[in-house]
Amino acid sequence: MLPEMNGFEIVENMQCKNTPVIFLSAMGDVADKVKGLRMGAEDYIVKPFETVELLARVEVILRRFRKNVKVLQYDDICIFVDEHIAKKGEETINLTPKEFAVLSFFIQNIDIAISRERLISAVWGYDYMGESRTVDIHIQQVRKKMNLSQRLVTVPKLGYRLES
Repeated sequence: MLPEMNGFEIVENMQCKNTPVIFLSAMGDVADKVKGLRMGAEDYIVKPFETVELLARVEVILRRFRKNVKVLQYDDICIFVDEHIAKKGEETINLTPKEFAVLSFFIQNIDIAISRERLISAVWGYDYMGESRTVDIHIQQVRKKMNLSQRLVTVPKLGYRLES
């Protein structure tokens, strides 16, 4: 049993409803299993369980989920890829197409130092002939709009990193 909130309440309060969930519970009644699955859980496993079985179930869900990634989540930020919508909490944040691409790229590469050159090739394309200052300006705008000044950090003489 979780302190303060139960698993059902946590799932109800999740910001991004497209995050896959597996219930690991001591509550093994059929009604509890059905409730969890109807709430959108991918699976419901009753304790005790074998670790290798859990890992196999996680692998299956991740294979299926990664094929259809339509929502990226980082902290209280949700990126709805197909709709081209960025939300911070409940607020929709207007981003330019390049700012949206920059933010999406960093969320897909959390805790990885990204050079300006790598970011340019990923967001602007290999044949981009502009200045690297463009990257700095877009990073500055993303930091400001998404309130990431403390988490989208500069890596001296390299580029940037979005920290978990």
